[in-house]
Amino acid sequence: MYKICLVEDEKDLNDLIQTYLKRDNYEVVNFYNGKDAIDYVGNDVDLWILDIMLGDDVSGYDIIKKIRSKDDFVPVIFTSARDQDLDKILGLELGSDDYIVKPYSPKELVLRVDNIIKRVYSNKNNSVKLENYMIDIAKRVVTSDGKEISLTSLEFDLLVLFVKNRDKSFEREEILKKIWGDNYYGSDRVVDDLVRRLRKKMINLNIKTIYGFGYRLT
Repeated sequence: MYKICLVEDEKDLNDLIQTYLKRDNYEVVNFYNGKDAIDYVGNDVDLWILDIMLGDDVSGYDIIKKIRSKDDFVPVIFTSARDQDLDKILGLELGSDDYIVKPYSPKELVLRVDNIIKRVYSNKNNSVKLENYMIDIAKRVVTSDGKEISLTSLEFDLLVLFVKNRDKSFEREEILKKIWGDNYYGSDRVVDDLVRRLRKKMINLNIKTIYGFGYRLT
């Protein structure tokens, strides 16, 4: 059973989401404030759901920074009452996997959780050698000369997409659907940002920009 940490200060919404997640056979650890949630970081968790604006002095951004200081891979979904590109981009920069705007349907949130859990935890056991990188798809680990390279969940998913489809050209919209899912509604600028971050961490990857179209790993 996968463990979900839900951080939401609106008690009625928190309780409602918890009910839907448990109905979908998830174990749920829920928090009504940021302080208790940030104190829990470091425990074994399969996915976090973080409200950005919480009632105390700890925000969702503070929590994800603490999470990423300990774990580069655990998926994070941000929720917010503000539908602003800046919030979405900042969340992605900090390593979130998805962003959903309030008010939202509990069923939609659970569907996004399902999609991320399947994507992150159902890879087959195989490894790929590329340039000076060893990519363990099952363990979701990348090493170079014996040293591990820290990638976020989305960065690793993009890497696997390119590696499994080497020399194939992808449109930005196609990458958006394959990495974020059909239910993501936002600018395809997040694709450019994700590619930029992957290039920065894995400088020997030859990811070609196809101007006006998308990207290709050669």
